[in-house]
Amino acid sequence: MSLMVSVSGLRGIVGESLTPNVLLKYSTAFALHLKSKSISPKIVIGRDSRPTGKTIQAFIQATFQQLGCNIVDIGIVPTPTVALAIQNECADGGIVVTASHNPIQWNALKFLNHLGEFVTPEESQNIYSIAENTTHTLQSSNSWHAFGMCVQIQTYLDFHIQKILHLPLIHSNIIKSQHLSVLIDAVNGAGSEIIPMLCEQLGVHSIVRIACNPHKIFPRNPEPIEENLIETSSLVKHYGVDLGIVVDPDADRVCFICEDGSLFGEEYSLVACADFVLSKKAGAVVNNLSSSRALLDVATKHHSTVYSSKVGEANVVALMKKTHAVIGGEGSGGIILPELHYGRDAMVGTALFLQAFAEWRIASKNTTPNTIPSLSLFKKTFPEYHIAKAKTHLSPNTDIKSQLEKIKQTCYGMDIIETDGLKIYFDSGWVHLRSSNTEPIIRIYAEGKTKTEAERIVHEFEKKLSL
Repeated sequence: MSLMVSVSGLRGIVGESLTPNVLLKYSTAFALHLKSKSISPKIVIGRDSRPTGKTIQAFIQATFQQLGCNIVDIGIVPTPTVALAIQNECADGGIVVTASHNPIQWNALKFLNHLGEFVTPEESQNIYSIAENTTHTLQSSNSWHAFGMCVQIQTYLDFHIQKILHLPLIHSNIIKSQHLSVLIDAVNGAGSEIIPMLCEQLGVHSIVRIACNPHKIFPRNPEPIEENLIETSSLVKHYGVDLGIVVDPDADRVCFICEDGSLFGEEYSLVACADFVLSKKAGAVVNNLSSSRALLDVATKHHSTVYSSKVGEANVVALMKKTHAVIGGEGSGGIILPELHYGRDAMVGTALFLQAFAEWRIASKNTTPNTIPSLSLFKKTFPEYHIAKAKTHLSPNTDIKSQLEKIKQTCYGMDIIETDGLKIYFDSGWVHLRSSNTEPIIRIYAEGKTKTEAERIVHEFEKKLSL
């Protein structure tokens, strides 16, 4: 079945693996987990724009209230907005009804703790233990007079924006001075309103909105990767804007498109933001094992250290806290700025990127006045690497460990890391093979100095997996 259960929550195909019984089981477990710490827990709930989201939210919300939990419903909002709302409401936890980048037939429950962060491995283990105990999950609800209450608050998009505008690194007057024009593709997701609002308040001169209606369905596969952005890239060039901004359905990932329609690259979202932050303040940087070497090169330039965690936001955050990192994230376009909160946030990523680009444009005009300071030229200021990605779908009986062990035996003498699947280093690059936390697949990421080299490595290991 397609139900995926991980440290951050569960996701599945609605009506196939994400059924009413599954929703009841895990929402009850989450409520009982919180009730072990508070008699009447306060839970913040938000969701993305999927057609199934409203019904699923109503279902789990009714479960919470019957178990005596009080609800703060903040509507269709990005995942990081829920995180900030939990902090501001002093809530005991939160749930986001979103399957993130997965196709529209999927949905999910993301569990957040009282810090507004994904639950820790220990917390998730407790939730799942409760879920498997039918004595707990099938217990009757509270008496009618002990039902929880629900309040609706529709102001958290603006709250999120104001928190970003007040960051010391963000100066909207500098961005405004560049008269930037942008195209925004929010795939009709939870970023449809907040990304344009943020750009306006950051001083962006003109905005072209593409798929920014949260009441419509996704117009394409929602994962913001090259193969899904062909039309968006052509529209960036067609409208003659300075850059394109693309987010996934729950707006925790962001990638940028250059004025000529080429991708700045989701990997380079973190690279550019980290370079900017490290130019202003010293500290460590954290990414995951599937991220580009370009971040290491940039950090070395600033005399900073890069630490790499297992893939997954919770893993990145744990290592960021341990190393007191000033910025971190994942190569998929997830930017984490601890100064705002410990979570991937497309909005703060957009603000940092626009600030970095605006300051570079000003400096570039002063040093090379006869050159147009475009985003494609900005991209060339960073080390050049290319990443290729592939997926291998799994059958129910696939023994992933034995497959990876078989591949490891063919790479004798190479530098290998086994903390998260299998990462193998070559003279010209690396490959990372691991089972996905969000889909029943093995992901293959490879990096090389050229696109051809990266694709060659991916194809080589696709063949090895198929043998």
